[in-house]
Amino acid sequence: MLNLLSKTKATSSTSLQDDSIDKFDDGFNNEEQFYEREDAPLTWKTWIICGFASFGGIFFGYDSGYISGVMGMDYFIHEFTNKINDGTDNFALDAWQKSLITSILSAGTFFGALIAGDTSDFFGRRITIISSCIVFIVGVCLQIASTTVALLAVGRVIAGFGVGGVSATIIIYMSEIAPKKVRGATVSGYQFCVTLGLLISSCVDYGTQNRNNSGSYRIPIAIQLIWALVLGIGLFFLPDSPRFYVKKNQIDKAIHVLSILRQQPEDSKFVQEEIAEIIENHEREMALIPNQTYIQSWTSCFKGSLRDQSSNLRRTILGTSLQMMQQWTGINFIFYFGTTFFQELGTIHNEFLIQIITTIVNVGSTPLSFYTIERMGRRVLLIYGAVGMVVCEFIVAIAGTVDGQNQQTVSAMIAFICIYIFFFASTWGPGAWVVIGEIFPLSIRSRGVGLSTASNWLWNCIIAVITPYMVGTDKGNLGAKVFFIWGSLCACCLVYSIFLIPETKGLTLEEVDIMLAETNPITSSSWKPHALAPPAVYVVNKEKSSVDHMENIDNTSDEEHV
Repeated sequence: MLNLLSKTKATSSTSLQDDSIDKFDDGFNNEEQFYEREDAPLTWKTWIICGFASFGGIFFGYDSGYISGVMGMDYFIHEFTNKINDGTDNFALDAWQKSLITSILSAGTFFGALIAGDTSDFFGRRITIISSCIVFIVGVCLQIASTTVALLAVGRVIAGFGVGGVSATIIIYMSEIAPKKVRGATVSGYQFCVTLGLLISSCVDYGTQNRNNSGSYRIPIAIQLIWALVLGIGLFFLPDSPRFYVKKNQIDKAIHVLSILRQQPEDSKFVQEEIAEIIENHEREMALIPNQTYIQSWTSCFKGSLRDQSSNLRRTILGTSLQMMQQWTGINFIFYFGTTFFQELGTIHNEFLIQIITTIVNVGSTPLSFYTIERMGRRVLLIYGAVGMVVCEFIVAIAGTVDGQNQQTVSAMIAFICIYIFFFASTWGPGAWVVIGEIFPLSIRSRGVGLSTASNWLWNCIIAVITPYMVGTDKGNLGAKVFFIWGSLCACCLVYSIFLIPETKGLTLEEVDIMLAETNPITSSSWKPHALAPPAVYVVNKEKSSVDHMENIDNTSDEEHV
């Protein structure tokens, strides 16, 4: 077993924690010695390992998407309300039923994401995701068996716990295992799978909508079992995050896992330099944070000054508010209530088909972010996306308000809704998930991402609750005017992106910590990664069977340096 024994540094022997802090502090005064660590070459196996984890996005997408079509199916409405289709607008779910069925999933995901913040630290990222898949399967089985709103709601809230656990932990897992050069593209793959899940759900709904039996809604629900089984079983064969093992002080396992992820020998310079960077950054964090109780581990997410960009408080607020802003764009209005909204416009004859078209646009637009998020950066992408969404949503709102009964006007509205979806899917859809996976230090990463994901689901729930009352013909009856609200909120997203989002493109998770301490959001894009030269060198000892400790040494032969 490879063992991490020592670290070379041209100073007198000091404690391990002081050594790390001194190294960090010295970095600000030795610019002529700065250099950037080289990443391991990418291999097809690295892509497969990192890409498979994004499959968890199908949970989010499919479960969010299928319910919109199901709530518009004749058999479902009759089965769950006992109403008879008399050809009038009364043959529909009541506003409170739409609100409950849609929002109860988000209530479960809120708490599932928070719980995952604990379990992913205690048991590991991989085990948390697998366990969440099992919980999800239980919830889906209850939904399949349901014939009443009550049992359907219970099944959806239990499934929500599973979806919340997966959505929170999968972002941490992908961010921690992916090489920095493709981390943004890899996490964007999660959002692509979300859109793919939405598309599949729309196609399934379209195929079962005219069935005159319980298969009309039970088939769309049951298909979700496939996603849970594929992800849960697949993760049994994948490694956990090396950063999780570093946090648990299991350095030998961290080296072994990192060598698998990078497809390099355990004693290669790529593996040793990256593990050195992870360990050193973690030591620096631990030196600044005393031993904590369980409650303190949560409250540490809110420590520091709001003015300090690198403080835990500032990062937590950034993560939670960014996910809130993603929901404020109004995208889930289209995918949760699109079918029923198009029905209420009264000028569309096949609202299920329109829903499929909008979802295809969503799926087709997301892969563009694989390239742009690494080429243009996170910050620029979010700014451009917000501008595009503001323009499109106000056009839809104005056109629908002025001439909403004209067939040609409605067609133009649908076109601009599709353009709006393009801007969201290629920018804010993946961008928000990428950023929250990068901004938190290892010491609070699982809880920070858990809180951020919980914020996403909280606002998802709020929007799902209030939207039926805003647009329902028997309630607010806003119709197309609701896009004035979404457009105004997108304008808030634009201001938010300009003044609060830092640029994290091309940085390791450890470099992001340093960048946040040295810059502000506006100047962050010009920051360059750096470290002291000569670097900390880790010595591999193959004679001992475990990693016991690290200490400074002054003389190490070139053959021992890796």
